[in-house]
Amino acid sequence: MKITLAVLPGDGIGPEVTAAALEVLRTVAGAAGHTIEAAEHAIGGIAIDTTGEPLPQATLEACLAADAVLLGAVGGPKWSDPNARVRPEQGLLALRAALGVYANLRPLRVHPRLAALSPLKTERLRGVDLVFVRELTGGAYFGRKSREGDSAIDECRYSVAEIERVVRRACELARTRRGRLTSVDKANVLETSRLWRATAERVAAEYPDVALEHQLVDSMAMLLLTRPAGYDVIVTENLFGDILTDEAAALAGSLGVSPSASLGDGRRGLYEPIHGSAPDIAGRGIANPIGAILSAALLLRHSLGLDAEAAAVEAAVDAVLDADELTADLGGTATTAEVTAAVIARLADRRRAAA
Repeated sequence: MKITLAVLPGDGIGPEVTAAALEVLRTVAGAAGHTIEAAEHAIGGIAIDTTGEPLPQATLEACLAADAVLLGAVGGPKWSDPNARVRPEQGLLALRAALGVYANLRPLRVHPRLAALSPLKTERLRGVDLVFVRELTGGAYFGRKSREGDSAIDECRYSVAEIERVVRRACELARTRRGRLTSVDKANVLETSRLWRATAERVAAEYPDVALEHQLVDSMAMLLLTRPAGYDVIVTENLFGDILTDEAAALAGSLGVSPSASLGDGRRGLYEPIHGSAPDIAGRGIANPIGAILSAALLLRHSLGLDAEAAAVEAAVDAVLDADELTADLGGTATTAEVTAAVIARLADRRRAAA
């Protein structure tokens, strides 16, 4: 199989971690007889500097033509003025909308070696294995915005169709796991949340093997800290999901180990680690590549249907963590290149053991 990837390194440490993920992808795909054709394109701050736009047309066209998109990170202090006409984040939002990737999957599994790095007590992290499904192309981020005098408006709008498709995606995922779905809203206050809850109940009724429960977003924020192991699949709207997934990522011990996949109705997806561009460590060779490498595993699974190869990458990462080959954010001294090489070595070990 020939695989076409659009690689968007972005800003800060983005080029370093995407290079690591691409190296792992080439290794595991090549061992399975597949070839990868990857081309880099600009997005975010670097694109603003070179073209004046956060998402150049050439980048968008390459993404639309690719089998999958691998993204590093966008933004940084250089482009952080919230009043600027163009900002790096605009490129990311526009790309999500253009690709139609409405469901953002963020798995969270706490590796035993990293549990001590979490702000929670270790006993509260036992058995944590959950996935957030965040609606990605609606809500306040995409609603009408205006400022009039001393007032400002950010419209939050959802349609039944937008809610149906993301809840259905979450139900499909839940039935492949433990069959439990938690829908998060603010139905005691917001009309959009009342529509969300009613729609979620109707869609979930199509899946009798999935048990649905509801949580208000404020109580969910507390429950993620008090009993995170009690959840399987969590689905919620865009703004709530943005906040809750970053909270949940802290449970894993570092933002550097958490991947994400943004999916639509087809096979093509957008894959990126959830961390930011970390410009303070860019170019020093110490960025943690694990979040990007695990995002590459999600790419293998969801866009290419290569489940065995995805599982091999995830097992190799686990083996590296077990061996304490860690970057500085995890308390180690390994470089980006050393961790990447260690993952590739574990993949080779698995191939030899299977031969």
